Amino acid sequence: MKENKLGARLWFNLIVFGFMGQIAWNVENMYFNTFLYNSIYNGATQNAVNNSIDVMTAISLMVALSAATAVVTTFLIGTLSDKLGKRKIFISLGYVLWGITTGVFGFISRDNTAAIFNITDEAKILTVTVSLVIVMDCVMTFMGSTSNDAAFNAWVTDITNSKNRATAESVLAILPVLAMVVIMGLAGVATADYSKFFVLLGSTVIICGIIGMFSIKDSGDGIKKDTPYFKELFYGFRPEVVKENSRLYLSLAAVCIFSTAVQVFFPYIFIYLTNGLGFDLENMMSNITTPVLIAAPIVLIAVIALIVLMGKLIDKLGKDKFIAVSVILFILGLIITGFANSVSMFLICIIPLLAGYALLMIMLNAAVRDFTPKDKVGLFQGVRMIFFVLIPMVVGPIIGNIVCRVSSFTYVNDYGVETSAPGNVMFFAAAGVGALIIIPIISLIKKGFDPEKE
Repeated sequence: MKENKLGARLWFNLIVFGFMGQIAWNVENMYFNTFLYNSIYNGATQNAVNNSIDVMTAISLMVALSAATAVVTTFLIGTLSDKLGKRKIFISLGYVLWGITTGVFGFISRDNTAAIFNITDEAKILTVTVSLVIVMDCVMTFMGSTSNDAAFNAWVTDITNSKNRATAESVLAILPVLAMVVIMGLAGVATADYSKFFVLLGSTVIICGIIGMFSIKDSGDGIKKDTPYFKELFYGFRPEVVKENSRLYLSLAAVCIFSTAVQVFFPYIFIYLTNGLGFDLENMMSNITTPVLIAAPIVLIAVIALIVLMGKLIDKLGKDKFIAVSVILFILGLIITGFANSVSMFLICIIPLLAGYALLMIMLNAAVRDFTPKDKVGLFQGVRMIFFVLIPMVVGPIIGNIVCRVSSFTYVNDYGVETSAPGNVMFFAAAGVGALIIIPIISLIKKGFDPEKE
């Protein structure tokens, strides 16, 4: 039985690699679209734009191909790491290659494309450059999913157990938020010089991978398995496997519903705040006072401490003691937030929503790790990606887009097109989707959240 306390080295690797992974993914999610628009398309002649790939088409294609690459990669590499009985090499070397491919974006430009491929036609230059960005995004995603989604996530499952996973998940739940804050703080650097920004970020990720070569202790058994590799790829889809691991798939179903509910409103949240509630980031930043600057880090530290404390309590008392109140907070939080008619009211109403979100994320992520077969942890990372990423990111935004069409006001987007602004109805729709989580949760409660309980 593993020790219930995680040592200093484990915490170091957990935080460093978890944080850098979130930094890299946030850059892709937040800046690759603007990189295409502001750097690749900006300055191109009207003739080149008219006779090349439309920017919106390019962005949607890049997002779709990247998501598909992430899922396929996690299946392939997660299963391979199980077969080889190793995680460290995929994490450390993967981060190095992830950093290199990220840094490559700093050298992609129309001028470089024209020089390398000896192209003079402006439309062809733009088309080839956009294609390079999309292809390199898929290559970078392959490296990122290899090291983070497949190997690192499997490693976290390996080094934790049912007595400390909620604590570990509470820390991992904080990292995406901190990464987003850091990336937003670097917005000026990115938009001012994408080349330096990507090279700097890539170098940092490379250094992280090099550190991992010395700091990470391989959690794999180091024993090569003789099971057929391609047969194992489809192991998680067999009916008998689903039945045998019913609590795992119930946990995955709960995560899928929860994540889909979040994706109903999250892609549109900033547009809603800006155009629906009149939120102005520049105005807010200009009015920040010294007391606010002093109080902000104190509040942040307090929130982090509270989340970690909740993780420890969940580990100590059990998930079944907190799951009901978490679901209620999440659903009611969505409904209340939908009634907010100002930014200040929104910030107040969103508190129960964020509390329910954090608790559910901690418990459901821990439950998925608890019920994952110990000898096939890497293999199930691909299955995990389908429920965590693929389904929610496809279904959620579609639902959000449909319900937002009932909005009564419009706005002019960044491309000068008048379009419907998302309305508060998206929060009510998200609550409706989120309520479905009760179905797998009830079954989980009956079967038991304790992995040792039959």
